[in-house]
Amino acid sequence: MSAYLITNVSVVGGAPTDLLIRDGVVAGTGTGLAAPDATAVDGTGLVALPGLVDLHTHLREPGREDAETVESGSRAAALGGYTAVCAMANTSPVADTAGVVEQVWRLGREAGLVDVQPIGAVTVGLAGEHLAELGAMADSAARVRIFSDDGHCVADPRLMRRALEYVKAFDGIIAQHAEEPRLTEGAQMHEGEVSTRLGLTGWPAVAEEAIIARDVLLAEHVGSRLHICHVSTAGSVEVLRQAKARGVRVTAEVTPHHLLLTDEKAATYDPVYKVNPPLRTDSDIAALRAALAEGVIDVIATDHAPHAVEDKECEWAYARPGMLGLETALSIALDVLGPQWDLIAERMSRAPARIAGLADHGHDPAPGVPANLTLVDPAVRRTIEPAELASRSRNTPYARMTLPGRIVATFLRGEPTVLDGKAVK
Repeated sequence: MSAYLITNVSVVGGAPTDLLIRDGVVAGTGTGLAAPDATAVDGTGLVALPGLVDLHTHLREPGREDAETVESGSRAAALGGYTAVCAMANTSPVADTAGVVEQVWRLGREAGLVDVQPIGAVTVGLAGEHLAELGAMADSAARVRIFSDDGHCVADPRLMRRALEYVKAFDGIIAQHAEEPRLTEGAQMHEGEVSTRLGLTGWPAVAEEAIIARDVLLAEHVGSRLHICHVSTAGSVEVLRQAKARGVRVTAEVTPHHLLLTDEKAATYDPVYKVNPPLRTDSDIAALRAALAEGVIDVIATDHAPHAVEDKECEWAYARPGMLGLETALSIALDVLGPQWDLIAERMSRAPARIAGLADHGHDPAPGVPANLTLVDPAVRRTIEPAELASRSRNTPYARMTLPGRIVATFLRGEPTVLDGKAVK
């Protein structure tokens, strides 16, 4: 394996030091390190973070390779500073069997750009009627530990209870897309002043909050692990805060777009801003940012949702919901949080790695730990150009926005996947 000597780099915002990477691990740290056989990387002005981990990625393969593949999504992830991503189950066929999750896992290994950890479906075909092969997926080569019908809510409380009970046997997690479907029929955007003004059917905040309230009670009753996907409302934050205070085993994520963009974007009628759950209000954003800093929300997760051109460049009502996120997430975090490097490392690497059980990830660069890390230049401001993104899709809501931070290098087990801001392969 190759050796790399990163000099004069700030580890998670600390004093400048050198990092020696050899045989897939951080072999040494300190000032003035010497390694004649190592490739030198100048880290002056750069910040070294543990490789980012995304709990919520849509890679679309199998079935919608026109929008994304495991390889193209992995490349986008590496360019965004990620070393591991958890791939959602709403593929075609659905990842509801050991065979499909193993296919996704093997495609990730073949691409070799990030560790791809499949998420299995909770129910067969995401239909919400019968439990999928949870045990078989957990015992497969992919070692699935998170299960989600993301895109659909597990709305049946009896089925949700059974799923929580089932995965408790192997300390698995049910990741819920919190949306009471009877409250969101025909919904096009957040229900509020803007939806009324535009004449679009609204998606009420209570549709999310009611499911979270129900499910934290079920998780508390069963004693199992629950994760809430893409939290978007101030009311959801309060439900989670109370549940965590009681000791419920619940974790939660927020997306970059729900930390930055509001429902006012719908006034453009540009379908790039259509997403599920929808963009909310300024007061929701303020509550989400405070909850992220406090730890009520554990993780920033991208909900990277690539779509083919025909699924986005159409009338708002017919557009599919979702936004790209992998290549811009760290920049959004910097824009929202500022250079709070320890908080960013916790919310974008350590915590998601712990939740997903990815033992090789989420470690600050230190002697003996796997060399999964990313180097960031915080001084650079870059303008997002959709045509320059590695994803097969172009549905970024940040087009032509100028954002802070640039990923200079990403290392996966000591081997570079990105150098000088460019993908290595």
